[in-house]
Amino acid sequence: MTTPLRKDAARNWDRIVAVARALVDQGAPLQLNDVARRADLGVGTVYRHFATPEALLETVATPGLEALAAHGEQALGDTDAWRALEGFLLRVVEAQVTDASVAPVAAAATDTLPRTTELKASLWSAGSALLDRALTAGVIRPDVASVDLVPLMCGIAHAAAVRGGTPADRVETARRYLATLLAGMQTTPPHS
Repeated sequence: MTTPLRKDAARNWDRIVAVARALVDQGAPLQLNDVARRADLGVGTVYRHFATPEALLETVATPGLEALAAHGEQALGDTDAWRALEGFLLRVVEAQVTDASVAPVAAAATDTLPRTTELKASLWSAGSALLDRALTAGVIRPDVASVDLVPLMCGIAHAAAVRGGTPADRVETARRYLATLLAGMQTTPPHS
């Protein structure tokens, strides 16, 4: 059981995470000394809460990863294998395009925080189960493997970012790219 933070420590934690969120959204690198300066806190305070920039980035990404994990659990309850997989992958690429912290954390080979490992395992498990169901239902080409999903979703997010435009443009581009990818993976015509 984790001991709750004192009120001042909780406020500091919130300030650090808010500054980090703003930096990530701006595309700026997370440097703990810079975060401390922008949060108007001592460097030691920031390091007490987050030992590394990776830990801070993972903390910033946690709400997005939690939402995706919840959607993955919900998708597993959908009896239509194609719709469940399509909906889950759509949420994944939308999250990667709209939350600059999600893609690098999802693509990282190692995690700093146990919670990140837990959430990524949940996402991996949901994605694999949804893909397996689609394969069993015969709606996905048999040569598609679950290990392909993360690189493909990261690739779509990267391609949408390279294409550029407003945030809404990037979401629309990611949706279009995902639809193209799914059309190539599907063995039956898409639902009308």
